[in-house]
Amino acid sequence: MTSQDLDAFAAWVEHLMRDRGYDIDSPRGGGKSRIADEAGVHRAAVTRLLQRQSMPDLETTRRLARALRVPVRDMLIRSGRLTAEELTDPGDHLTSPTPGAEFGRRPTLEEVADLLGVPADRREMFVRVVEQFLPNDVPAMERDHKEPRQLADAAATAD
Repeated sequence: MTSQDLDAFAAWVEHLMRDRGYDIDSPRGGGKSRIADEAGVHRAAVTRLLQRQSMPDLETTRRLARALRVPVRDMLIRSGRLTAEELTDPGDHLTSPTPGAEFGRRPTLEEVADLLGVPADRREMFVRVVEQFLPNDVPAMERDHKEPRQLADAAATAD
């Protein structure tokens, strides 16, 4: 980590703090103490970061992310600890199209099962179990693929 990396990260965190109403500029504003208290970290760690003396440790970074309402992933990438490639966004899997699928829509449960590596012979059971946890307002096409639903409906009416 270079001093330029520390400076860029500290500037970004300063911007977040000001944006969220922490008075970090005036000596008696209390912003540094307030963010430290809300994050559950030592005020000295906040001061060292803002004065560009040292990068916070991993736990302090995580707590600051939570207090500043930013994803920990963003804090880790901005701090230079990890690259975007090293820390993929878990949401990327859910919006990446499967062959023939339209981009940006919710995946079907069949697609989720495929992404998770659920064996083909257990997919119908996977779909039925996961359906129980989905809100009722999720359209059926987003909840699963037509075939498993038809199979489940057929099984329910056969009983």
